[in-house]
Amino acid sequence: MLKAVFELFRQEKSGESNPHTVELATAALLSEIIRADNNTDQRELEAYKSLLASHFSLSDNALSVLVKAGQDTAEDAVDLAQFTQAINQQCNNEEKQAILKGLWEVAYADKQIAPLEEHIIRRIADLLYLSHSQFIKAKLSVTQ
Repeated sequence: MLKAVFELFRQEKSGESNPHTVELATAALLSEIIRADNNTDQRELEAYKSLLASHFSLSDNALSVLVKAGQDTAEDAVDLAQFTQAINQQCNNEEKQAILKGLWEVAYADKQIAPLEEHIIRRIADLLYLSHSQFIKAKLSVTQ
């Protein structure tokens, strides 16, 4: 994983069009959900870390690096398309659905979904070319 983070910085310096790895893009999207309602809840942060660790099978050290890189990248981002583009290029539909479900898990970690969180997840689902029914199924699988 550390190698992937270092690769990210190498690609940025070389000027490649999409420097984001799937891991970093996913971490940044999850971080956007945490930041959406301007109320960072500890339960959301724990869900964020847990989801990244399990989804990508990361060690504690690699997880710490990815969490920090994801938060920093999300803060510097001007749009979501740069992250979803990386995911679309490298993931199949099933993997994108898993990411969508993870977004809902982070949003619902505090047992409520703010309207802005739902709006951002909807935009991400659209950018990942996931249908509205997949969007709803993922939401219901987390909230019920």
